[in-house]
Amino acid sequence: MCDDDIHPGLVVDPTLSRRAFGLMAVAGVGIATAARAGAPVVEKDVEIKTADGVADAALYYPEGKGSWPAVLLWPDVMSLRPAFREMGRRLASSGYVVLVPNLYYRARKAPVIDGAFNFANPEDRAKIMPLRATVTPEGTDRDAVAYLAFLDAQPQTNRKKKAGVQGYCMGGPLSVRTAAAVPDRIAAVASFHGGGMVTDAPTSPHLLLPKTRAEYLICVAENDDQRDPADKDKLKAALDAAGRPSKLEVYAGAAHGWTVPGGQVFNLPAAEKAWAELLALYGRVLV
Repeated sequence: MCDDDIHPGLVVDPTLSRRAFGLMAVAGVGIATAARAGAPVVEKDVEIKTADGVADAALYYPEGKGSWPAVLLWPDVMSLRPAFREMGRRLASSGYVVLVPNLYYRARKAPVIDGAFNFANPEDRAKIMPLRATVTPEGTDRDAVAYLAFLDAQPQTNRKKKAGVQGYCMGGPLSVRTAAAVPDRIAAVASFHGGGMVTDAPTSPHLLLPKTRAEYLICVAENDDQRDPADKDKLKAALDAAGRPSKLEVYAGAAHGWTVPGGQVFNLPAAEKAWAELLALYGRVLV
C-alpha cells in the first residue's frame, strides 16, 4: 500500500483499454465470460452538483426495467478515462448502478490526460500533481455524500439494498472515506493496490474505520507490500479493532496498478481473481 499514491515507473496508455478488455472477455475464467454474457448496459455522461461545483462523471446501469444496488467507483490518479469506463460497463452488466466520477472536476473535465503517460518521467508527473492536490480529505467527504445522493436519486437504483464503493490506487483511501461519510448506505468497500491507506497523518483512512459499517476487501500489490510490509499488518489490525469484517490479501506477482487494463503492469489472471472477489463481496453484502 505504497505511501505515494503513484507508483514510480507505471506506464498507462488509455488506448490499450479496449484490447485489454477484449482479452478479459476471451480469458478462460468464468467471471470474464459471465460479465460479457450479462445484461446490456446503458451509459450516460452526467453532471452532479456538489458543494464545490459541478462534477462530471459516467453513469452505468443494466438496460430494461428493474432496480439494482448502487456502486461508487473511484478511479486511480489518472481519473476517469477509457479503462475505467470499461470497468463501469462491466460492473453494471453484472447488475449494478455504477457511478465513475472525475476526481479533478474542480480543475478540469475528464479525460485529464491524453495518450501515453509515464510516471517515471518527471515531466509527466508534473502534469498530474497539481490536479492531485485538488483532492482533499474534506472535499472527498463532501463529494461522497453528493455522489451517493445522486445514485440514490436514479430510478434504476434499488435504495432498499445497501451500496458499495471501490477504489484503485488513490481511490482506495477515498473509498474508506466514503464509507465513513455515508455509513448508513455503504456496506462493502473494496481497495485495489490502494496507496496511503495507513499514514501518520490525522486524516489517515485507517483512523476512520470505527465510523464505518462495511465489510472490506483489500487487495495489495506485491511490490507495494515489499516496500512497507508493516502497512498491511497495521491496516488489518485497525480493521479488526473496529470490528469490521475483512479479507486482506497480497497478490503474489502483481505490481501496483495490476488491475487496470491499458497499464504496463496489467496482469490478467490476477485482475480476474480480484474481480471475482469483488463480485463475491457485492453479491453477499449488497442485500
